[in-house]
Amino acid sequence: MKNIDELLAVFHDIATHPRKQLQHYIDAGKKVVGYFPIFVPEEIIHAGGLIPMGLYGTQITPTIAGKYNPIFTCSIMRSCLELGMTGKYDGLSAVVMPMLCDTFRGMSSAWRSGVKNIPVVSFIHPQNRKDSDAKEFLADEYRALAKDLMEKTGCEITEKSLRESIDVYNQHTKVMNEFLVLANEHLDIISPVVRHEIMKSAHFLEKKEHTEMMSELIKALELLPKHQWKGKKIILSGILAEPVEFLNIFVENKIAVVGDDLAQESQQYRTLIPLDMDPYASLAQQWLNRKGSSTIHEDKSSRADIIIDMAQKTGADGIAVCLMRFCDVEEYEYPFISEAAEKVGFPVLCLEIDQSTQNNEQSRTKVQSFAEN
Repeated sequence: MKNIDELLAVFHDIATHPRKQLQHYIDAGKKVVGYFPIFVPEEIIHAGGLIPMGLYGTQITPTIAGKYNPIFTCSIMRSCLELGMTGKYDGLSAVVMPMLCDTFRGMSSAWRSGVKNIPVVSFIHPQNRKDSDAKEFLADEYRALAKDLMEKTGCEITEKSLRESIDVYNQHTKVMNEFLVLANEHLDIISPVVRHEIMKSAHFLEKKEHTEMMSELIKALELLPKHQWKGKKIILSGILAEPVEFLNIFVENKIAVVGDDLAQESQQYRTLIPLDMDPYASLAQQWLNRKGSSTIHEDKSSRADIIIDMAQKTGADGIAVCLMRFCDVEEYEYPFISEAAEKVGFPVLCLEIDQSTQNNEQSRTKVQSFAEN
């Protein structure tokens, strides 16, 4: 059994070197399928004996992606396209792309034109989730996704293998939620950077592997005495909160992250997959059960309520909205979050995230001011 430092070193290596992890699986004779944010049914990929691997871009200034994506496109999409067009994703057997926003609708065509060696499989979530036919529609979309994956990768996906994958993913969700509670008792160890690397590594590891590592980490943390954090505490909200240089601003100012509403992180684990005779219907019902994401069209107060409830339960001192530049759906949500938080006395920081620049000085000034007040 690894000790805490050894485990954290592995999480760090995986989170910061996804290409190395991709090559590890390829060298082992496994096929890897990339998936775009946010809510892709990884279970279907996993059920085919494939390795799902998240594509969340990186800090890069695109040089050729502008051929298909204009400068005002979400920087995650621009950086992902740049990585695909420059060969950084070579080795992927396919990529799966949800049509969750207007940017994705253009991105699917851009990918087909710019990255011809990696086929894309796309599908649509029903945004009118109250419609009586929404569940059946999405289950059919998922079946079509499975069929397309089998054709493009040569894998086999059965209802039996999908049920087994659903169990694997539900177990992983339970372990991650257990960790998120325990992490707040050890904020001296689980810094904002460490917390992020643990969560991010889940997108690059086969889920059984990650579950086993998380179980080891939980056991090791449980042996330690609880730590009484004396600095300020904050909740992060947004699509993602990176790079590490950005998170280090919180570390430098002795601010702990005690909860998050990040699409890349805790939003993944809010909803277990319900059991149904039809595994595709199970996955469809999970989508219908999800709440509190900018990519889900619903009452805008829902997400604000979730964030405020999280802040109150964790004893947070404020909320930081990590606003992805040029992300329309996140920009629409910000006023609702800000207004609701201020009504109950939670200060809100609006911190811009842009993968095409590493200038975090505006965020640094805002965080320093929050820490000093």
